[in-house]
Amino acid sequence: MAGLDAARGLALIALVSGPILPDDDAMAGPVWSSLLPGHAAALVALLAGVGLALGSGGRFPHEGRWLAADRVGAAVRAVLVAALGLAIGALLPEDVPAGDVLVYYGLLCLLAIPFLRLSATALFGCAAVCWVVTPLLAQALTALLPVGAASTRTFADVVDEPAGTISQLLLTGTCPALPHLTCLLVGLGLGRVRLRDRGVQVRLLAGGAGLVLVAWTTSFLLHAVSGYGRGSATPGTSDDPLGRMPVRDPGAWPTDAVWWPAIAAPHTGPLWAIVPGLGVGLLVLGGCLLISRRSGAWLPALSAMGAMGLTLYTAHVVALSFELRDDRSPLWCVVHLVVAALVALRWQRALGRGPLEQVVDASVQATRRAVLHRSRRA
Repeated sequence: MAGLDAARGLALIALVSGPILPDDDAMAGPVWSSLLPGHAAALVALLAGVGLALGSGGRFPHEGRWLAADRVGAAVRAVLVAALGLAIGALLPEDVPAGDVLVYYGLLCLLAIPFLRLSATALFGCAAVCWVVTPLLAQALTALLPVGAASTRTFADVVDEPAGTISQLLLTGTCPALPHLTCLLVGLGLGRVRLRDRGVQVRLLAGGAGLVLVAWTTSFLLHAVSGYGRGSATPGTSDDPLGRMPVRDPGAWPTDAVWWPAIAAPHTGPLWAIVPGLGVGLLVLGGCLLISRRSGAWLPALSAMGAMGLTLYTAHVVALSFELRDDRSPLWCVVHLVVAALVALRWQRALGRGPLEQVVDASVQATRRAVLHRSRRA
C-alpha cells in the first residue's frame, strides 16, 4: 500500500503542478503544463482500477452477494466524488485550468462496475478492444454530439446542458472518460495479479518504458510523414506552445484528418495518446512498488500525499478559486507542494487517511454492509 500511495502522490503532484507552472515559451512551462495533466489523468485512471480490483477480491474476484456489494460500493464512491467535483466546480473562475478531474474519476468508477467480476486476462483483452474502439467512435460521432461550452462542469451545467455535459465528459472533453477506460481496465487487470512479486514490478517498468518509446517514435514518424504542419490548418486544433505538435481544442474533434488518432501528445487523439500515458503510469507504479521495498527518505512524504490525495486536490482547487496562484512561478509551485507534503505527513501520523477519504470510505463500507446484510436476510 505504501508503493500504491506513493504512485498516487506522484499523480497528485502532476495534477497540481499544471495550473501553477508558468506558460512562458522560454521556460519548460509549456511542456509540463501539457504533458503532466494528460499523463496524470492516465495514471489516475490506472491507479483507480488497481484500487477497485483490490477492493473487490484482488486475485480472486468476488462473486454473488459480495460482488453485488462491491458494485454498489463503487457506485456510491462514484457519486460522492463526482458530486464533490461538480460542487467545487461552481467556485472556479473561467480562466482556471483545473478541469473536471473529480467528475471524470467518478464516471470511471461507474464505468468499471460491469467489469469487476472479470479475470486479469479478460480485463486486458477488454482494454485492448476499448483502446481501438473508443477513439474511432469519438471521431465518428463528433459531428452528432452536442458540444459543451463550459470548461469546468457544475450542477447547473448538468441541468442546463445534460446532453452536452455527458458527451463532453465521456468523449469530447479534455480528459474524456471512455478513452481513459483503457487505463482503468489495465489497472483492474493489474489488481488481479500478484503485485508484490518483484518480477511483476520489473515487468511493469519494462512494459511502461517500451510503451512510451514505441508510442512517441511512431507518433513522430506518422506526424512527420502525413501530419506535420497541419495543426493550425485542421479545424478544431491548434499548435502547442512550442509549435511542435497539434493540440486538440476542448470539445472539438478533427474529422478530416485520418492521421489524427496516431498523434501521441496528451489531449489529442486518444488512440495513441493513451499509450504514452499508460506507459508513464506503468513506469510510476512499477517504480514506486520496487522502491517501497527499501523505503527512501522521500517515500513517506509521497505516500502520505497519496493517502489523502482527494483531500489535498480538493483543497488545491478551492485555493485556485480564491486566485491563490501568485505569478505562476516555479517557486510558488514548489512552495505549494512542500506545504501539501508537510500537511499530509502531519495528518497521517495523527489521524491516518485524509478527512474526505474517510468520509467516502465510511459511506462505501456502510453501503456494502447494508447490501450484504440484506442479501443474508433474503
